[in-house]
Amino acid sequence: MRIRTISAVAGGSALLLLTGCGAADMTKQSSPYANAQGARTVTLSVQSWVGAQANVAVAQYLLEHRLGYRVDTVQVDEVPAWDALSQGRVDAIMEDWGHPDQEKRYVEDKKTIAHAGDLGVTGHIGWYVPTYFAKQHPDVTNWKNLDKYADQLRTAESGGKGQLLDGSPSYVTNDKALVDNLDLNYQVVFAGSEAAQITQMKQFAKEKKPFLTYWYSPQWLFEKVPMTEVKLPAYKEGCDADAKKVACAYPHTPLQKYLNADFARSGGKAAAFLKKFKWTTEDQNEVSLMIANDKLTAQEAAKKWVARHASTWKAWLR
Repeated sequence: MRIRTISAVAGGSALLLLTGCGAADMTKQSSPYANAQGARTVTLSVQSWVGAQANVAVAQYLLEHRLGYRVDTVQVDEVPAWDALSQGRVDAIMEDWGHPDQEKRYVEDKKTIAHAGDLGVTGHIGWYVPTYFAKQHPDVTNWKNLDKYADQLRTAESGGKGQLLDGSPSYVTNDKALVDNLDLNYQVVFAGSEAAQITQMKQFAKEKKPFLTYWYSPQWLFEKVPMTEVKLPAYKEGCDADAKKVACAYPHTPLQKYLNADFARSGGKAAAFLKKFKWTTEDQNEVSLMIANDKLTAQEAAKKWVARHASTWKAWLR
């Protein structure tokens, strides 16, 4: 997703169909298992992009089939997920792309949330064009030349300007500020969700049409639609501190896990397992591809991954 910058993210989001995860809208309800004292239950927050769904699917499968827990999953946007975690309405966030304001408030000041270590995956957001277009026009990969191609990237939705395709309006991105501050002749157009954005990009690629899109890695779609990143002004620490003045690229962000502080202390084997859960970009993409492209349910994909990678996940149970 999704869904995402060091100050607040991507992605990376609204993959509204979370197949097999039993996802619920946290704005309307909380999990009946969350913070259930003495019960062998765990509640995991599911972010709306498929990579985050892959994390949760494998964690859920192992918690249920190897550790004997009941697992509930709830879908909630990035910033509200921190509130839910602090309040004990969920026990864990498995993939966070960097929310320093929430981290300071809840981890450092209130101490209601505990850091649970690296996920093992480094995330990066950027602007991308399809590689077939980059090969035809190599200079498009420098942001200074984007206006040269604005007419070719114009759509009915972009109002006479070039289109920069984004995903869900719920994503916290720098794109509108970047377009303004770099004085580019482009309009940010929201597809509505990660799934809708993928559908549009696949259709463009099928027709070999050019497009410019906000996108992120890790993401399985790169295997189906090769894309080349457009170089924005280099990222430097603090260049994105003021959201209205951002004029630099997105950072590379080691993705993090967080637990409710009470759960981190008293969550037993489940909490210990989630702290040890750490895999690679390739692992996550393998599961994501099965869910989003092969149309397996999240738990079917998790079961297949678990069968193939015992040496990885057995270390999480020790």
